Amino acid sequence: MFQVAVLTTLLLAVNSLANPQLLEQLQQLGLANLLELSLHPNVPQNQASYDFIIVGAGAAGCTLAARLSENPQWRVALVEAGGVESLAHLVPVLAGHLQLTASNWNYKSVPQRFACRGMYNKECALPRGKVLGGTSSINYMIYNRGNRRDFDAWAERGNHGWSYAEVLPYFLRSESAQLQGLEQSPYHNYSGPLSVEDVRQRTQMVNAFVAASVQAGHPRTDYNGESQMGVSYVQATTRNGRRHSAFSAYIRPIRSQRSNLHIFAFSRVHRLLIEDATKSAYGIEFAYKKKKYVFRARREVILSAGAFNSPQLLMLSGIGPEDNLKAIGIPLVQALPVGKRLYDHMSHFGPTFVVNTTGQALFPTRFGIADSLSFLLANNPSTRLSSIGGVEALAFIKSPRSKLPKDLPDLELILVAGSLASDEGTALKQGANIKNEIYDNVFRQLQISQQDHFTLLVMQFHPKSVGRLWLRDANPLSWPKIDPKYFIDPDDVEQLLEGIKESIRISKMPALQAIGTRLLDIPVPGCEHHRFGSDDYWRCSIRTLSYTLHHQVATCRMGPASDATAVVSAQLKVHGVRRLRVVDTSVIPLPPTAHTNAAAFMIGEKAADLIKAEWA
Repeated sequence: MFQVAVLTTLLLAVNSLANPQLLEQLQQLGLANLLELSLHPNVPQNQASYDFIIVGAGAAGCTLAARLSENPQWRVALVEAGGVESLAHLVPVLAGHLQLTASNWNYKSVPQRFACRGMYNKECALPRGKVLGGTSSINYMIYNRGNRRDFDAWAERGNHGWSYAEVLPYFLRSESAQLQGLEQSPYHNYSGPLSVEDVRQRTQMVNAFVAASVQAGHPRTDYNGESQMGVSYVQATTRNGRRHSAFSAYIRPIRSQRSNLHIFAFSRVHRLLIEDATKSAYGIEFAYKKKKYVFRARREVILSAGAFNSPQLLMLSGIGPEDNLKAIGIPLVQALPVGKRLYDHMSHFGPTFVVNTTGQALFPTRFGIADSLSFLLANNPSTRLSSIGGVEALAFIKSPRSKLPKDLPDLELILVAGSLASDEGTALKQGANIKNEIYDNVFRQLQISQQDHFTLLVMQFHPKSVGRLWLRDANPLSWPKIDPKYFIDPDDVEQLLEGIKESIRISKMPALQAIGTRLLDIPVPGCEHHRFGSDDYWRCSIRTLSYTLHHQVATCRMGPASDATAVVSAQLKVHGVRRLRVVDTSVIPLPPTAHTNAAAFMIGEKAADLIKAEWA
């Protein structure tokens, strides 16, 4: 479909003629990973010692590794279960396809009672990155920090040092903004490692949506600035139209210059090593090429493995709920409520609207060789390939049901220049575990007709439903059981219903009517018994087309020792265990008014300062 695929296929074909074994290796690892192993053959040495061992190379882990290794006297190990990014990872429009690769842990929830009815076995897909760069290498690259009230609420709950005024400098430190009209904004920095820029490829549909949102009473805003409320073209973690992941931003530029930073890919950690008498972490046990190794930490072990893997590793090491660990035969080291809370942002995939424009929506047939050559060879950041999975704009709105302060939105509308039909029922549908009958009945006709259309994903920021995560057994290679308990509180459905109603109201504004916008009125299978467009129909659709966006938090919740729900302190130290921290989005104590990628970079930056201050 794209030049990437053409080049890869050609390489496979040519090399397989001369070396069948190479073909097998390429199929298993991909060309990029073979090059990584060739250029950086960093084979672990058993019993090697490091000052700091960081488990997980996602946004927080890469940030932390880069900052700690600034001290040439500190030896830092960054240990990652996955491999390295390929050329496909750099192409923003391929975001959905990456969820079908080995770069995704491919987790699924346990079957849901009140959500995900349009998914096979009612299991929601829960993508998480398994690659150097973590989820920042497979997500949709939306840069959204959150609301100042989020962070002030963290501080008010005893997490001193985490107020908005105290974390804003860390957001700024990480950022290198290229945002039109915001060149002098005090809310943006222009010299950090992480590129944040406008998506230059824009459709007629997004221009009409932004104008219609203003007509509906939602002002233009910089949602990372003074106020979130309103509508904005999306800000993305891309650089010259290419994905700019944590690995690309923080590690690749400094890797060859720092002999004290050792990076170990394809290395899956099985457990932490903790001294019984002192409850002190002193190392990790992991597997590389099916062989076990031990690394020892002179100063600290730091978990940055994400909202699922960090709690899993704590529990495998005896840190967690006593009843769960006892039931599966893991000796208890420290009783803590690990995994007892899990918040996530659930969204509804729709409504979808058809329009009278031509050649605007994403379809594979609209990507030609000229797009690929312009993107790959001419470094053109304005081609369709630079679209971040079709996401073009965000609107932050309040529900009529809201009891929150007026400057704190409840809902986000995410405009996507297409739908599940955008890749003809392949990666998007499969990655979300959506049933064929949903696609065939609702979206296939859009694929056949190639009619321009857009979708507004409606996402709730502050769900009342609370899930949990626990171990099914003591095998470190087993998935944890993940039950987000989506919509167990029916008020969450009502909030999303209000967002759907506002989406439809915006669609009736003059700017969108000018391009013939009308609601796709094909009923979702399983909801036909409700009158299309009625409140009960949309409630059914919300529970059927449930869609999550990588935003799980609170499984290693931050809070003071007096907080019975807390796992780590405000210094990110695991309560009751020495020389062990968690540094990733699992520590976020409450559902943020944001996508979580930007916060992960901030947490990594702040953690680096906390650690440096302690060990300087």
